[in-house]
Amino acid sequence: MQQTATTGLVLRQVKVGEADQILTLLTPDLGVVSASARGSLRPKNKLFSACGLFCYSEFVITAGRSSHFVDSAQIKRSFHGLSQSVEGMALAMYLAEVAAALSPAPPESAEHLRLLLNSLYMLSEGKRPLPQLKAIYELRAMTLSGYMPQLLACASCGRYDGGDFYLDPAEGTLLCADCARRLNRTPNLDAGALYALRHICLAEDKKLFAFTLTPQSLKRLGSVSERYLLAHLGQGLKSLDFLKTLGEL
Repeated sequence: MQQTATTGLVLRQVKVGEADQILTLLTPDLGVVSASARGSLRPKNKLFSACGLFCYSEFVITAGRSSHFVDSAQIKRSFHGLSQSVEGMALAMYLAEVAAALSPAPPESAEHLRLLLNSLYMLSEGKRPLPQLKAIYELRAMTLSGYMPQLLACASCGRYDGGDFYLDPAEGTLLCADCARRLNRTPNLDAGALYALRHICLAEDKKLFAFTLTPQSLKRLGSVSERYLLAHLGQGLKSLDFLKTLGEL
C-alpha cells in the first residue's frame, strides 16, 4: 500500500453506514480521487472537521488495490459564507460537480484546484455577482481542460471587434455579426461580453475576477459560457438543473 500526503478540496460526500463516508476530493497530486473516510461522521472523530463539504484540508491517503482510504486530515480552510444563501450553496455544488466531471489529472489538477478555491472564496465573501462567478468558472475550467474557444477574431473575415459577435458553442469559433448572419446564426455576444470572454480565457490568475459587466452583457456571457461547457462536457449536471429552479443564474 502506498501513502500520499496531499492537500485536497472535498467536492462530494456519500454517507456509508452510520459514521463512514466516501469523499470525492480534488487534489493537486492525485487529481480527482474517491476515498473512504471511516468514522468521519462522528463529531469526536479526528477526521470530522476536515472532511466536511468544501473543506480544504491536508490529507494523508492510502491507496489500496481497488480503493483509497483517508488516514488523517487537518483542515486548512473552510468557506462558511457559502451557507448564507441557498443560491450560493447551489452554485458551489454546481462548480464542484463540474470539477468532478472534468476530472483533471496532475499536473493540470493543481490549476483546477486553485481556480475552484479562488471561485469559492469569491462566492463565500460575496465579492462578485453569482452569474459572473458561474461564467468565469465555466470558461476558465474549460480553458484549463484544453477547450479554450478560438477568441482572436472572426473565423471568416478576421474582424477583431466592433459590433456583436457569435460564438459557436460546439465548434468554439467566433464570427462577427455580418458573417454570422450570412450563416443564419444570431449574434450572442455584445462588445462587453466578448471582452469578458477573452479576459476570462487569457488573463493571469490574479486578474481573473477583476472586471465588471452591465446586466445585459453578463446575461449574454452567462448563456454562452453555459452552452459552451455543456456542449463539450457531453453530460447533464443535476446541480445545474436545481440551480435553474432558483432563478436567473
